[in-house]
Amino acid sequence: MDASKMTETLNGLPSGEPDLPSGGRMTDETLLCHVGRRSRDHFGAVNTPVYRASTILFPTLAEFDAKKSAAVRYGRRGTPTSHSLEEAVSALEEAAGTILTPSGVMAITGALLAFAEPGAHFLIPDNVYGTCRNFCENALKSFGVSVTYYDPACGAGLSSLIEPNTRLIWIEAPGSQTFEMPDIAAIVELARARGIVMAIDNTWAAGHFLKPLTLGVDISVQAGTKYLGGHSDVMLGTISCAPSVYQRVRNFTAYLGMCVGPDDVYLVLRGIRTLPLRLKQHYQSGLKVAEWLATRPEVLKILHPARPGDPGHEQWKRHFTGASGLFGFVIKPVERARLAAMVDGLKLFGMGSSWGGFESLLIPTNPAAIRTATRWEPGGQTMRIHVGLEDPDELIADLARGFERMAAGRA
Repeated sequence: MDASKMTETLNGLPSGEPDLPSGGRMTDETLLCHVGRRSRDHFGAVNTPVYRASTILFPTLAEFDAKKSAAVRYGRRGTPTSHSLEEAVSALEEAAGTILTPSGVMAITGALLAFAEPGAHFLIPDNVYGTCRNFCENALKSFGVSVTYYDPACGAGLSSLIEPNTRLIWIEAPGSQTFEMPDIAAIVELARARGIVMAIDNTWAAGHFLKPLTLGVDISVQAGTKYLGGHSDVMLGTISCAPSVYQRVRNFTAYLGMCVGPDDVYLVLRGIRTLPLRLKQHYQSGLKVAEWLATRPEVLKILHPARPGDPGHEQWKRHFTGASGLFGFVIKPVERARLAAMVDGLKLFGMGSSWGGFESLLIPTNPAAIRTATRWEPGGQTMRIHVGLEDPDELIADLARGFERMAAGRA
């Protein structure tokens, strides 16, 4: 929903100028408890109800003729349920507006397609999410878009890759498998000076620990499947936009017929209310587990930008206020059977491709297989871990037993 409509009510009260004792902007903790709620419009219900609607009826011909100005005119165009989540995410991301998509991947592809045209050139980091790379290599090329992959740590050095037809620069902060942290400020400066649209995958910080649009980024994409939902039971994506690009992205996704089912929207809307509290625990527990892993003889390195000494730590300190529970580590070369002995016997860590839920996950990854502009040579097996909301000491004990099994070579 447009930002002008987003400020109409906050929990049934004017939200344009929140009544805060300290003045200024609400903290995310307070904001997300209230934004997008219109209790007076729903018989006092705290949460916006689930509107399952396709056809919207208009009582008069005059109102039907004027339906384009109606807040709700057709289910695919949005309902009070989807408007509530759009408002909440827009407030979180400090965006002019947010578009909901059926998955995080569709948020990525929708944002890219909105600026795809024959002859356009996009810059994509070499550590980009694999599915995004697949889309660039296949679908984007059929639209006549050329793509150059760049070293995610190159910062201002990216200027040498900018071409006269460069229309979009994409970043991940950090990369979801290798956790390099880009120099956001340097890339924003390059993009602004040349009028290039800049987009970021902001899923790791979930819009809470990083506010990219306040730094000059044009588009912030999230897989709402991850931390916004927070319970590993829903697929959803969000595209939050600055005023300069919002209408273009909104129109393009409408051309594609993008919409999200109301029950999925409701689950993410419910999950986002507790986002700051959950992320605080993920952050603290993740660092505790990372520090313990750093003491293990089996571990060669920790890939976590919030840790001092990480190559991306200074960039993380510059713009972020925290870190999520997702990070990586590299263990010494190990036979697959011994690695299986470790992970197969874990009691508290599951193996799955997603992350951002309440549960902990651990998987081996192979980032080298999909990089082309840079080489990934960590010296051992790369692992990706998501530290959930369990007691971190119990997670550590589970991992310790796993390392013992790996040494013994049996589950």
